[in-house]
Amino acid sequence: MKSICRDCLATDERKLERCGACGSRRVVSHDELANLTLAHLDCDAFYASVEKRDRPELRDVPVIVGGGKRGVVSTCCYIARMYGVHSAMPMFKALKACPEAVVLKPDFRKYVTESERIFGAVRALTPLVQTLSLDEAWIDLKGTERLNGGPPAFQLIRLQKWIEEEIGLTVSIGLAPNRFLAKIASELDKPRGFSVIGAESVALLAPKSVRILPGVGPVFGKTLQSDGYATVGDLARADLRDLVKRYGETGLRLHDLAHGRDARAVKPEHDRKGMSAETTFNEDLTSVADLENELWPLCEKLASKARADGVASRVIVLKLRKTDFKIVTRRISLPEPVQTARALFAAGRELLAPELGVPYRLIGIGMGEVVDAVEAPAALFESPEARTLKTEKAIDALRLKFGKAAVVAGRALK
Repeated sequence: MKSICRDCLATDERKLERCGACGSRRVVSHDELANLTLAHLDCDAFYASVEKRDRPELRDVPVIVGGGKRGVVSTCCYIARMYGVHSAMPMFKALKACPEAVVLKPDFRKYVTESERIFGAVRALTPLVQTLSLDEAWIDLKGTERLNGGPPAFQLIRLQKWIEEEIGLTVSIGLAPNRFLAKIASELDKPRGFSVIGAESVALLAPKSVRILPGVGPVFGKTLQSDGYATVGDLARADLRDLVKRYGETGLRLHDLAHGRDARAVKPEHDRKGMSAETTFNEDLTSVADLENELWPLCEKLASKARADGVASRVIVLKLRKTDFKIVTRRISLPEPVQTARALFAAGRELLAPELGVPYRLIGIGMGEVVDAVEAPAALFESPEARTLKTEKAIDALRLKFGKAAVVAGRALK
């Protein structure tokens, strides 16, 4: 099988530009189509698409989902993107670029429901599903052909069609030999795309900026460029020993990625562990000031561990224990994964507010559904979280060299 029609699901052993059964041009053709098993699924402008589906009158207008004038864009529809609006952009800049946009506050309860519907259907095909956020995941379909009635490519195209017809949302899918290439493939033809990358990956990646590589943000990207590695092809042509000498283990990983190699396996969501920090008070605390003063060092401790472990999370959990030992837990889902004390503290304060007024004997802060920090969505590297992250990483380095007391936050002195 080398071709599948995305409209009627007809297959063909030849590479086709038009479906022989229904005449559609929406045909996926590739020599390796029947052999590839790993995919990346990405919902198209997820939050905005859910809102447009539920409010048909917004179908042809630019829609931005985000905070108020001092907030940032969580996501926006493709019409708004034509005006230059993008995720993590300050709201005032977004409205200046697209003043006619309709701005909606995020409704995460609704987004979680739709995410569960989509990925519930995915998990019906395979248990090997690793979600990055509410709207994207890696999927490993190896060995499912007989169970699901066709090779992975056919299963995925059928799934994509079902999501559009039954849920009313569109997704883009990339099929490739590994996680890195699958994610690249899913971004090639958005929205509503289905792209395949196989043995031609090195030639395809060569002209692209090194910024497409996982873990290469703006700062490291500039370093690579100043060292003569502006494109993926530059890294692919570089001597491996030189890369390792310059960048250590990162140089080895860059070399592998530049050649389209990525050995990371798809890790099911239940394998993902959370992490937390908590403290029990000597005396019960009631006031907001006292509770926040206990919360801040926990946020610093947890964020430092997250950075050391190279993980981040968008699910923040607050834990409180009352004087009768009953436990209260509250959680919030953020638009993007975070790993800074400031972001954890802001989320913790928000979760704490409704619980004030009674005494507590313990407080804790946790991160659920942690992901590799280098896998966090690209918007993270342009957000206030990224700027804070640079500062807190610098503090980590100073404390490692001179001790924990070398840098103390003002709040910690209260």
